[in-house]
Amino acid sequence: MQFEQNQVYTFKLNSGEELIARVERPGTEWITISDPVSVAPGPQGMGLVPSLFTADIKREIQLNINSISLYAYAEDAVKMKYIEATTGIKVPDKKLILG
Repeated sequence: MQFEQNQVYTFKLNSGEELIARVERPGTEWITISDPVSVAPGPQGMGLVPSLFTADIKREIQLNINSISLYAYAEDAVKMKYIEATTGIKVPDKKLILG
């Protein structure tokens, strides 16, 4: 598995859970990730919820690559929602300005 540092990925875990996180440091057996969120159903459709409720997320979070069944770059719309959920910063939609 090859991961790029500072890139946001969608991971499908062997458990069936879908996880979105930023890769801080790739590795061969473990990858260091930050701000992991899980995709979960909610009243208005799918939403992002914290993956870890009791962990100190300021410390390193390790993901064992043996627990990953699929991975891909996060789609742009999902990446924007991830940034909003993890930082509170709302990323504006890309708009074309004609003039």
